[in-house]
Amino acid sequence: MSDEQQAKGTYVEPGQEYTRDTNYIEDRITRDAVDGWPVEAGRYRLVAARACPWANRTVISRRLLGLEDAISLGLPGPTHDARSWTFDLDPDGRDPVLGIERLQEAFFARTPDYARGITVPAIVDVPTGKVVTNDFPQITLDFATEWTEHHRDGAPDLYPEHLRAEIDEVNAVVFRDVNNGVYRAGFAGSQKSYERAYRTLFDRLDQLSERLADQRFLVGDTITEADIRLFTTLARFDAVYHGHFKCNRSKLSEMPVLWAYARDLFQTPGFGDTIDFDQIKAHYYVVHSDINPTGIVPAGPDPSGWLTEHGRERLGGRPFGDGTPPAAPPEGERVPPLVA
Repeated sequence: MSDEQQAKGTYVEPGQEYTRDTNYIEDRITRDAVDGWPVEAGRYRLVAARACPWANRTVISRRLLGLEDAISLGLPGPTHDARSWTFDLDPDGRDPVLGIERLQEAFFARTPDYARGITVPAIVDVPTGKVVTNDFPQITLDFATEWTEHHRDGAPDLYPEHLRAEIDEVNAVVFRDVNNGVYRAGFAGSQKSYERAYRTLFDRLDQLSERLADQRFLVGDTITEADIRLFTTLARFDAVYHGHFKCNRSKLSEMPVLWAYARDLFQTPGFGDTIDFDQIKAHYYVVHSDINPTGIVPAGPDPSGWLTEHGRERLGGRPFGDGTPPAAPPEGERVPPLVA
């Protein structure tokens, strides 16, 4: 996709199936610093827009593990143009730690001719101002496994070793058919590719409903990485994917098992307190101007249903295992509360 297309808000290639570019900066921050980036509290800044589901994963993981003091958080606004995400929510439109107006500056600090997408989440090395990685699937796994010495007391094990093969298997199909599946429907360039993505999406959601009918969480009896990855798509489903991306066989609120599962997670500290529905809707309906050329952001749906009783406790399970819920978010990281 060209810069001109992005500047015009063009995300659909006529006649083509949507294919996500999954080439990211794959450097990792590890205890052994194999890529030159050691685990070091206070050194890195996570840049993660509230609107983006991929970025939302990292914010949830950071909250659950208690990494707020070890890794700072930069929050771009919900919209962007061809050049990248901007820090328009901050005073003077600059990130207060990195001192930059656009995330693009951190990518260019590392690679001046960087030609791929400027994506969130991204982790930036504060001393140099260079982006370290935007490899979102790996970032959260490393939060869980490489940053353990900085986890809070009572932090859950989000990627337990004895369940990793099953978690990886679930994550693969959820990414293909659900996380990315909604985009394959919404950005489809032909009727055929849209209908294929639509069927695949709802077939997978039906299978996940069957899986979750008798177990509280996707893998094991506690929250894991798999639940975080599914949740961020479900949280956006009725607000944007049902209408904006034409994923309209059913609303999430019309799929009883998944709706109860999503509400259970939303009401768990670390999940719903990262969700800003206004920013989510502003991003999708404003940025994707070829799908929504008027730029009108819908007033609904009413989000208060997220706070209604879910009844999933009857299935057992312990959300945090032997651990405890995280404390409230830091003052500067709080989202507008929902009212029941």
